[in-house]
Amino acid sequence: MENALLLFLFFTYTFLLGFLLHKYLINRSRTYNLHKANISGERWERQSKPIFGGITFFSLFIFGLINYVVFFPVDILITGESIAIILVVTISFLMGLADDLLNTSPLFKFGMQLGAALLLIYFGIYISIFSDDTLNYLLTILWVVGIMNSINMLDNMDAITTPSGLFILLFIGLLIGINTPGDMWFYLTILISIYASMGSFLIFNWHPSKMYMGDNGSQFLGAVLAVLSIMFIWNQPITPSPHTGLFKLASVIIAFTMPLTDTVTVSINRLLKGKSPFVGGKDHTTHHLSYAGLSDHMVAWVFIIGSLISVTLAFVLTVYFPDASLSTLAIFLAWPAIIFVALYSLTRIVKPNK
Repeated sequence: MENALLLFLFFTYTFLLGFLLHKYLINRSRTYNLHKANISGERWERQSKPIFGGITFFSLFIFGLINYVVFFPVDILITGESIAIILVVTISFLMGLADDLLNTSPLFKFGMQLGAALLLIYFGIYISIFSDDTLNYLLTILWVVGIMNSINMLDNMDAITTPSGLFILLFIGLLIGINTPGDMWFYLTILISIYASMGSFLIFNWHPSKMYMGDNGSQFLGAVLAVLSIMFIWNQPITPSPHTGLFKLASVIIAFTMPLTDTVTVSINRLLKGKSPFVGGKDHTTHHLSYAGLSDHMVAWVFIIGSLISVTLAFVLTVYFPDASLSTLAIFLAWPAIIFVALYSLTRIVKPNK
């Protein structure tokens, strides 16, 4: 109970700190002049707004680590898992910041993402659903690189990525509380610092936004989601069954329904047109919802509600149906299938505004 109260107080003053830091950076944006280097790229809105979101995310992440050292035993900070998390998150943030400031090549970003995945594997954090570790390593690399790019691609309109990421992280936090009683305070401290930074950022990112998270924010968030989802969704402790691997895959797909739907849809459409999936454009599912007549606020609410339903279904599946049959898994997987068909069909039917 005492630790729970400490975490609540920690969230309160961290949220306030995040709010004040965001506000300070916005007010001093002309002085610091931190904007996207590639301001001519094709985006939904002008790229001249400051991109301080990720800086606050990372700053409060470090602040959370300092608070943990002050209030809790520090033994876990010297374990392989904690070192891997800190290194991968830091590398991803710096890689995103370099891309924001220098407009780095896609090959550089891919190399850094691949390095992050290999670093996790080196420290023993990898998806474990196959008997052959080579397959586990390959799936881990695909997941880390895929999620980091997915979150980066989803950051294409105001107030889309932040709520989607927040709901997934809330789901992960609940799983940590249920399945990781011994070390949960370390992970919850990290998560709460991220909740506070993202929640305070959303105040300034709601349309019409005053700031963006930038690649430094989306790569940071993508790395956090990739690492923690491997540890607590992919590798959640459940009773082995003939469908264990499929169960874990279903849990992940359902929880990440909204970002995965947007990424897969955009990738398919761009490849069909002979374009690279990694070049920005106004062809995301969010944009087509706007072309269909929804305001930017309404598009944000579509993704908020969709993300809330997704993580709720993922939570119900993992907690109440750990030994789900194939038919039960099929029922739960109907949700991401419906969302994908609906949003993909929308991109094929509704044409961009002239």
